[in-house]
Amino acid sequence: MTAYGGDEGEVHGPVETGAPREGGTGGQVTVGLEISQWKYLSGETSDPQMHAILSLRVDGTEGGGGPGPVLAQVLAVDCSGSMTWPPEKLHAAQQAAVAAIRKLPDGTPFAVVRGSDVATMAYPGAPGMARADARSRAEAERAVLRLVAGGGTCIGAWLDLARRLLTEQGAPIGHVLLLTDGRNVNDERMPLDGVLDACAGRFVCDAWGIGDGWDGHELLRITRRLHGSASSVREEAALPGEYQRLMDRLLTKSVPELAISVTPMAGAAVRYLKQVFPTEVELPAEGGSRRFVTRAWGDETRRYQLCLSADPAGRPRGEDLQLAVVAVEVPGGEVRLPPPKPCVVHWTDNPALSGQTDPQVEHFEAHQRLGEAVAAATDAHRRKDRGLAEQHLGRAVQLARAMGADEHLTRLARLVEIEDARTGRVRLRSEVQAVDFQHLITASSHSTYGPSSGTGSAAGATGAAGPGTATLLCPACSKKAPAAARFCPHCGHPFQERP
Repeated sequence: MTAYGGDEGEVHGPVETGAPREGGTGGQVTVGLEISQWKYLSGETSDPQMHAILSLRVDGTEGGGGPGPVLAQVLAVDCSGSMTWPPEKLHAAQQAAVAAIRKLPDGTPFAVVRGSDVATMAYPGAPGMARADARSRAEAERAVLRLVAGGGTCIGAWLDLARRLLTEQGAPIGHVLLLTDGRNVNDERMPLDGVLDACAGRFVCDAWGIGDGWDGHELLRITRRLHGSASSVREEAALPGEYQRLMDRLLTKSVPELAISVTPMAGAAVRYLKQVFPTEVELPAEGGSRRFVTRAWGDETRRYQLCLSADPAGRPRGEDLQLAVVAVEVPGGEVRLPPPKPCVVHWTDNPALSGQTDPQVEHFEAHQRLGEAVAAATDAHRRKDRGLAEQHLGRAVQLARAMGADEHLTRLARLVEIEDARTGRVRLRSEVQAVDFQHLITASSHSTYGPSSGTGSAAGATGAAGPGTATLLCPACSKKAPAAARFCPHCGHPFQERP
């Protein structure tokens, strides 16, 4: 394989997968890296772009946090006036916070923030964080159960106080668990945009909606900047159990930071890198570099979409050229890292090759289109344009069916009667309310893996997927589809069951 433009960042010689590299001494925690891409591009297009899916897997984190607490936890509880009715809402918020507090291991720094149009300390009473033990957990529970609702909503103030509290702690992973039932109506008191800029990279935030007045787009705006996820509950009583499960997952995380470094060859450039699984997260490059930092890892797999631009002028045809090198870094600790892996390009004049797309890239781009269709349907419903809302929801149904995303189809069926999923013919249910669209927005932000969902490994995820990638041609539209797909992602044609 030839380097694209000189030897900057070129991989020289093989390196064994999982071999310890800088900062790693062969400890229990291991990181795996796979790259799935369709390497063929046409040199005749005006702006050729190479897309690839990076799959990162971390194993062995349990018990790997070292001495001292790994987590510092802030619970931000909405206590605005709207939380007073129905009374079950505040009660569920209190019980959920108590459930989270009871999960905290001894020694964990924690605090509870009461959120309204201002942010105040619910526990401990003075600004600062307590250390979890039997007494502090009991005191915090009593403080949470004494919370009363009143005032407006300024989420920026809640996050700003959480930032200041976590800044004082030395725990490797800072986490904010935020609950709201309303919109950020008092943003002028502390604008959220500026607060998110100050909080980015400082902690991870998961946000939950409860009741019927919250804004799904607002929750996603927060969690995509702060490396978390947005979720919601339809029934207030379900919230404590959701908090317990979230804390169980959170307490397994012991790798605070994992950086993805992308080194393009001369003539190539990084357009973007973003997380696409399990949720979409913005990943701005640090300081204008090509190093992208991810946060708070346990034993899990995440996937990222990399977009590279390349100039075909003067490049040879008919051979693999190294376009960029992807490497993984974990500051400090005993971590076994994978070797750097190349993204390649193969310039071709054959449209049958350059017209294809990598199955994983196609899957996650289809999921993005599904989210866009849901957002457009929400806007149409808010404008009382029932016909347009049905049109966009029908497109979402088509995409979910084509991807084989049964969970998304089930959620969509709450809002529409699906008459023909293949053509997207749906009918909006008469009982649908505005909050049903907000639930759909947060649920649609959680992507499925696919293709080959549930296999635990990427189909065809070699350094440069070529004609051997597991795909098939749709007999209806002649376009490429994942080999494991039940429907064509382009036209929705159903495939026959395969043994």
